[in-house]
Amino acid sequence: MSFVERFKLAAAIGFQGVEAQTVKEPETVAAIKEASAQAGIPIHSVMNMDHWKYPLSSADPAVVETSMKGMQTSLRNAKEWGASAVLLVPAVVDPQTSYRDAYIRSQERIRELIPLAKELGVVIAIEDVWNKFLLSPLEFVRYIDELESPWVKAYFDVGNIVLYGYPQDWIRTLGDRIVKVHLKDFDSETKEFVGLKEGSVDWPVVVTALKETGFSGFATVELKGGDEAYLREVSSRVDQIFGSA
Repeated sequence: MSFVERFKLAAAIGFQGVEAQTVKEPETVAAIKEASAQAGIPIHSVMNMDHWKYPLSSADPAVVETSMKGMQTSLRNAKEWGASAVLLVPAVVDPQTSYRDAYIRSQERIRELIPLAKELGVVIAIEDVWNKFLLSPLEFVRYIDELESPWVKAYFDVGNIVLYGYPQDWIRTLGDRIVKVHLKDFDSETKEFVGLKEGSVDWPVVVTALKETGFSGFATVELKGGDEAYLREVSSRVDQIFGSA
């Protein structure tokens, strides 16, 4: 499907916004912007694409430079499309990168990105993922607060937390630091991601926690793709989730 067809389908099904990915080619950036306008559905955030393969926490200057350029492109994409935030996985802990080094290095690099984020008016939204990093809500809060900037917030992924915590606990601890939410479900027994409302997430409690914190931003389904019938079912389940509390 063309970009226009994709955006129009999303709008017809009932989605209110789209999360796009990092795009380097100017003509593609323009095409996506036009598709958003034609369909009347906004791009509300950008998924940075270079943070896993090229983490900010790497000891290799070339890797870090590639990662920084990827974030800079993502921030400029967001500005061009009218998106309010860019999702960033801040670091990856692995055999070559200690937890302490990941913490220090990634904060240093993010501090270098903050002036551009401020200039463009786009928030850097740190996401919780399976990167063996920021493994508690208290640490997540500390990590963000230490950066001392209104341009660094949290992108909270409901499904990613279920393996080692409770989403509602993280939501209440992060509070108004959360600017975006990813919706997906996870089965604690099989250790697999599953369809919305088919896993271990207690959705009514999660939605109640979001309401308690005053969250009013976009919640994006981060699920596999599919045809129109599948996407309509996804949209219906989102409606059920947010009507459950």
